[in-house]
Amino acid sequence: MGMLAALYAAPFALLVVRAAADVWRHPAIVPQRLGTRGLAQVLSTSGSAWPALRNSLLVALATAALALLLAWPASRVLARGAPRVRVGLLVLIALPLLVPPLAVGHGLSTWLLRWGLADSLAGLVAAHLVYVLPYVAVLLAAGFTARVTRLEEAAATLGASRASRLRHVTVPAVAPALAFALLLGFLVSWSQYGTSLAVAGATPMLPLLLVPFVQHDPQVASTLTLLFVAPPLLALTVAARWGRHR
Repeated sequence: MGMLAALYAAPFALLVVRAAADVWRHPAIVPQRLGTRGLAQVLSTSGSAWPALRNSLLVALATAALALLLAWPASRVLARGAPRVRVGLLVLIALPLLVPPLAVGHGLSTWLLRWGLADSLAGLVAAHLVYVLPYVAVLLAAGFTARVTRLEEAAATLGASRASRLRHVTVPAVAPALAFALLLGFLVSWSQYGTSLAVAGATPMLPLLLVPFVQHDPQVASTLTLLFVAPPLLALTVAARWGRHR
């Protein structure tokens, strides 16, 4: 376990060193000079890192929450519906995953322009939802087992209303699947690059800001990468704790 943890931690440790290396020229094994130039540029008020971080968080959270609402009935059908209905619904939901994101993004941009949602956060949420919804629906469907159905039927027999069954029976029973469906939805939206570039390339988003720095400024790119991985790690921790508690 220690060796496995070290393998996972090594790339992050290298990112920390690269983010602090003001000068690191080949073939030197260690940086020639350490500093905070990369951090200063990321934290600069004239930069777009904070607007990009804010937009990415808003879009990812809104997309995951909306995907959960839309996937809830679909997940019940995928879990307990008739076989033909389940297969047809799964194919329909998963179709966008068979096409490159950039191609789907270009197709979506045409409709978003017609609806007046191009280069907007609402348009980004709609575009990301196309990719997030299949993952959330499939993962959430794993939580709707026959045991959950029996618990709901027992609660109904005892006189519980539909809202009461949802609050006190269904949600606690599917809490682990619910937590990780939300986590996966957040991660899929958070890492969207091609779709965001095609739909709203002028809107500051963290992946769009990060990629150009990889070519010409590795120090800033490493600093932005550390900023990029922080929210997913926090979301993973919260989801794991909440799902285990439930």
